[in-house]
Parts: sequence; C-alpha cells; structure tokens
Amino acid sequence: MKTKTNVGKPSETGSRRKFLKATGAGAAGAAALGFPMISRAQTTTLKMQSSWGAKAVFQDFAQQYADRVAAMSGGSLKIDLLPSGAVVKAFQVQDACNKGVLDAAHTVTAYWYGKNKAASLFGTGPVFGANASQILAWIHYGGGKELYSELVQDILQLNLVGFFCMPMPTQPLGWFKKHVKSAADMQGLKYRTVGLATDIMQGMGLKVTQLPGGEIIPALERGVIEAFEFNNPTSDSQFGAQDVSKHYHMGSYHQAAEFFEIIFNKDKFESLPAEHQAILEYAAEAANTANYGHAMDVYSSDLQSLMKDHGVNVYRTDQSIMEAQLKSWDTVLADLEKDPFFAKIVASQKEWSHRVAFYDLMNAADYKLAFKHYFPGEIDF
Repeated sequence: MKTKTNVGKPSETGSRRKFLKATGAGAAGAAALGFPMISRAQTTTLKMQSSWGAKAVFQDFAQQYADRVAAMSGGSLKIDLLPSGAVVKAFQVQDACNKGVLDAAHTVTAYWYGKNKAASLFGTGPVFGANASQILAWIHYGGGKELYSELVQDILQLNLVGFFCMPMPTQPLGWFKKHVKSAADMQGLKYRTVGLATDIMQGMGLKVTQLPGGEIIPALERGVIEAFEFNNPTSDSQFGAQDVSKHYHMGSYHQAAEFFEIIFNKDKFESLPAEHQAILEYAAEAANTANYGHAMDVYSSDLQSLMKDHGVNVYRTDQSIMEAQLKSWDTVLADLEKDPFFAKIVASQKEWSHRVAFYDLMNAADYKLAFKHYFPGEIDF
C-alpha cells in the first residue's frame, strides 16, 4: 500500500506562501538598509578645456580625470574635454571659467600668477625641503586648500572652485645650446619659463619670457628664446626639443613642486547634485594615482629614448646653479613677503615643510646608494 505525501493541503500551501512573502519583504528591507538608494541624477555634461595640446601627455592626464568622473558617476556625469585653443588660449582658461564660457578647465596656477603672485605658491613656489607629494599633502591637510580658496574667491573675487592633482616630478632646468656648467654660464641667456620661476631666473641674470608650451619651439626658431624648460622628458620630446638642442640639464629648484589645477565655474559646480560635486572633487584624488603612475612609465622611457635614439646629452644640473637658485629665491621672497597674504602662505608652507621634510629625510632610505649598488657607473653624482 502506497503512502500519500501531504503536498497539496491548502493550509500548508497558504502558510508557505505567507512565509515566503514575509521573508521576501524582510530581505528587501534588509537590502534597502544595507544598500541605500543612490540618486539617479539626470545625465550632465560639463565643457572642460585644458591648457594642453590635443596630443600632449598632459591632455592624457586630463583625460584620465574625465574618465574617472564618468566611471564613478555611472555615466550620469560626463566631461567633454577639449584641447588648448578649442575655445580660448592656454593662458585664458581661468577667465573663461570665471565668466561661464567654460564649465571647467585643466591647467596650472603658474599660468595666472600675473593676477597675484601668491598663485605661484600653489605650483611653482620655493623649496624648503619638502617635495611635490609633500606639498600636495599640505594642500589637503596643512591648510593649503583654505588659503587657495581665500586667494581665488575672497581676494581675486573669482567665481571658481578648484582642486589639485598629480605631484609633478622635479622639472628639469631645461634645454641649452651647450653644457652649462655653472651659474655664470647662464648669464644673459634668453630663457622660457613661467610663474615665480620667472623672478628666480631673472634674479640669476637670465632674460626671461613666459610662453605656453605650444609656442616654445616657434619662439626658439625665431630667436625670441635660446634656452627653455617646460616640464618633463615626454612633453619636451613631444615639442621636438631634441631636434633643436642636445644638452638637457636635469634637477632644479625653479619648479620642484607643481600640480595640475582643476577648476570649475562656481555657480555651475554648486548647481550640481551633491554626489556629482563629491565625484568631481574625489576623482581628482583618483586621477592623482593614475597620473603619477603613467608619468613614471612614460617619463622614464622617453628619457632613455632621448639619450639612446636621439643622441641627447643628459646632465645632472651643477650644484653651483642650484645654490644660486636658492639664493635668488631668498631675494625674491624677501620682496614678495611684504604682502601679508603672500607671507602667510609662505609661513604655512615653511612650517609644514620643516616638520614633514624632517621626518622624511631622517627616515628615508638612501635610494641613490641603492641605485649605485645595483647599477654601478650609471650616475656620477
């Protein structure tokens, strides 16, 4: 005789359905608690122009930022990134953002230091022992971003919000027609740089012209300049520096702690949903890592190419030149610190550098010693 199973009893089936319905609702509630609803803002596209050419490595860095904004927002916030000259010239992006002609820009503060020389302290300032990464940390944790906002919004009355990204490696002294072995060899040279580096080099006896990157080689060909610096082996080789000079000097105090400045029209920024504002700010921190990693890869590779494929002579800048730069910085700062706000920023950076650089220098391994141990004969300083 077969035994029948009780699978169809109304009372048990109904109970089971009630149980599943109840537990399903409970699970959904738990999921809601564990995964709060994310605002699905309407897709917004911001028009950003950089101060860099379409094929420049700096434009690649700007694109890394734009890519992260899109990815972090799930595509609800996009940046239409344009190269220099698409709307305005390289040095004009700040004004365009202030007026709302552009929503945003990717640039450097040295390009607008003519409005207030304190701007250069957020990219091409003095070196008190701290490197670019440590000064970027000052911006985030040492009061720098508050001082930047005070300069931009309170003193200059600009309708802007800005963030910083990418601690640039020390910028080389640059390209010369011959090997400059001392500060005396640089006297009277017509030289291109920007920011406070202009004052520093003028103080060393050079004749300085400020130019955006895209105008450097044409100026060299016309004789407007006869030596220049821009930023790094990749950018310099993209300009064709190796075709006009074979003498590349690395190591300098003129621009040893610069960063990209990412700015937004303040009204436009504040009109965005809170999550989009947060993404625009924190995507700069994400791009910081991406930019630096990419820079280490291509800068080092292109330096090797300059030496091996193009016959460029690469020198470590003579110590006497860097000592002369520090003395020139002393003179320039003594004059500029007559401005109380400028002096306030310098004091803040100096206090931070004293503490942070002391820790780092006391603690850091001797990387040069290790390099010489494993790659003997590669460097001689």
